[in-house]
Amino acid sequence: MADYLTAPRPTEDMPKGISYIIGNETAERFSFYGMKAILVVFMTTHLMGADGLDPMSESDARIWYHQFNALVYFTPLLGAIIADVFLGKYRTIIYLSLDYCLGHLTLAVDSSRMGLMIGLGLIGIGAGGIKPCVSAHVGDQFGRSNASLLEKVYSWFYFAINLGAFTSMILTPILLDRYGSHVAFAVPGILMLIATIVFWTGRHKFIHVPPGGKAFLQEAFSGEGLRAIGKLSVIYVFVAMFWALFDQTSAAWVLQAKKMDMHWMGRDWLPAQIQAANPLLIMIFIPIFSFVVYPLINKVFELTPLRKISIGFFVAVPSFLIPAWIESQIATGASPSIGWQLLAYVFITVAEIFISITCLEFSYTQAPRKMKSLILGLFLVSVAIGNQFTALVNIFIRNEDGTSKLSEVDYYLFFAACMLVTAIVFIVVAKMYTPMEYLHEEGGEHEAEADAV
Repeated sequence: MADYLTAPRPTEDMPKGISYIIGNETAERFSFYGMKAILVVFMTTHLMGADGLDPMSESDARIWYHQFNALVYFTPLLGAIIADVFLGKYRTIIYLSLDYCLGHLTLAVDSSRMGLMIGLGLIGIGAGGIKPCVSAHVGDQFGRSNASLLEKVYSWFYFAINLGAFTSMILTPILLDRYGSHVAFAVPGILMLIATIVFWTGRHKFIHVPPGGKAFLQEAFSGEGLRAIGKLSVIYVFVAMFWALFDQTSAAWVLQAKKMDMHWMGRDWLPAQIQAANPLLIMIFIPIFSFVVYPLINKVFELTPLRKISIGFFVAVPSFLIPAWIESQIATGASPSIGWQLLAYVFITVAEIFISITCLEFSYTQAPRKMKSLILGLFLVSVAIGNQFTALVNIFIRNEDGTSKLSEVDYYLFFAACMLVTAIVFIVVAKMYTPMEYLHEEGGEHEAEADAV
């Protein structure tokens, strides 16, 4: 066990540990999104059985994909409780990252359904468990004197996520197409190992907030803690519908792309590569929104976090109307250009910027001081709820032969309608919410915890 560290006092300068967190996040997101980008294609074309190829139907692959995603975003609650009560964020991240690496290794060596189940289970626990800890660990590096840098850092944190995602979404489909699943899953695994090493290297640079122990439980079950959980949970229920739409970009949209004209901008693309449009657009749009769009809107009316989320809900609606139109063209025998789906990506990405980045920062500031990871875990559960909703819809409309009871056009229109209703009702809810900010004080809660790893 290492000696107790003396936590550096926050200043107006950027905290020293941020570069290690950003480096870790870039590599970890490469590993996660690289694996996820090829998952549906792997399940429908490369999955092996005892007697050779044994691929899933498209309907079954959608259900597996969304249930895996639900696991990834439900386990943050487990990780948050471990971090906030027992181990602290740093140790929790290190231990679960090793589990995460083992999951990638399983997918790389075993292409059967059993290997798929075990590998996705391990990744679901590891990737999900560290999510709220990493997001909250970013916020822990700041106090009131440099809190003005928090919004900027969360934007760069999100930029790092999407840099890793974009690179992997371009590369891993090529690896799967040319070299098969063993290589395609091994490369993300190597990046996850690198991510773990980078984070471990920064251990003496971080501000470590100790686990709350009994104090966490007292705060969580206090009137103040329960009120924070209750108020934010209402917001997260609405946010869940956005994720029900968004995460179909890696499932339904990939399957749709297989039926489209994939020649665009002078080259032929693989269906799974089109997902890279989202992280690329995020990296382009983040500075535009930070320095142009948000300031312009603020000149018209105050752009509060809840107003950003509300705008995002409405922007998400056309992102599913466009795929519905695409399916109507495919039904007539046409082969629409993949450029039409890229237009849908523009809308879903703009909605993501308004909703997801805002929710990360808003969740941290609205969480009582010993409950940061738990609240961020609850936010991530909204993704699990959204994915489980999508999985249940696909189960409900599935015929015994694997076909769907709904036409693809009606499928997309159904989700667009759900999003529109959510956006309208949320206006009323947002007006009733009273914000309450919690930030760490310099000195007190920034005192160090023991480094056990």
